[in-house]
Amino acid sequence: MNTTFPLAYSCNGFTERPLNEALEIISNIGYRGVELLGDRPHWTPASGSALPAKEVRNLLRSLDLKVSNVNGNTAMFAWPTWLPETIFEPSLSNRDPKVRQQRIDYVYALLDWAKEVGAPRVSVTSGRCPGQVPPEEELVYFIDSLHTLCERAEQLNIQLSIEYEPGLLIERWSELYTVLNTVNHPLLGANLDLGHARCIGEDPIEAIKALKSFLWNIHIEDIKGMKHFHLIPGDGDMPFLNIFSALHEISYQGMLTVELYTFARSTDQQDINAAQRAYEYLHQYI
Repeated sequence: MNTTFPLAYSCNGFTERPLNEALEIISNIGYRGVELLGDRPHWTPASGSALPAKEVRNLLRSLDLKVSNVNGNTAMFAWPTWLPETIFEPSLSNRDPKVRQQRIDYVYALLDWAKEVGAPRVSVTSGRCPGQVPPEEELVYFIDSLHTLCERAEQLNIQLSIEYEPGLLIERWSELYTVLNTVNHPLLGANLDLGHARCIGEDPIEAIKALKSFLWNIHIEDIKGMKHFHLIPGDGDMPFLNIFSALHEISYQGMLTVELYTFARSTDQQDINAAQRAYEYLHQYI
């Protein structure tokens, strides 16, 4: 099957390299797009990027790379040391309004940076269910936070997208669909991670078709046995042929962003090899 979906690669797969080096590697492999990491080590709300926004923009232009998304899902910057688990707090659904405001301020800064580097959108997540606050209460806080963020997104004309993930408050396409229709803002959409759909027990094809009017970026990776560990495409059991057929059926217009933060080690060029193998495997569908 021939499709025309451009492949992008997420910089969270190159966290042991500076941003400029990551961008050059991604371009040299053949990717047409890149997802910038709105988190440590490539960007933090306190210090911004080690590479000035103008230089990032110029480098993207010189490498002919389009930005698929600015990934603001995590908050590793908020913790003193790098932890082996993805961190989502401070989150947009936290019961404490001061904590929610911390995250809102962070997304504000990230939206500003996205505008400066010429990125079209920023993605966020809902945060976890902490076990002490009913999900219904968290959902109220999350929706209120989204209304606030959409106001800033509108001022900048930057899209804001939500990514759902196993174990978070919003972890299914049906929950995301409800949130998107509740907030009902033209700049709010979905950053669909197909592996997350698989891990939660959903059919990725169903998720694609259900969210088709909201899809602005798609994360793609392989998954094996419904375990949430991002694998290089071809190493798991994701139904890629059916996925590409579904994307073709809905006339998807965005990028497919490979997300392999699980293979970010640079000492043995694991990061480069993973990006190369993913490109070669997925290119058969392109």
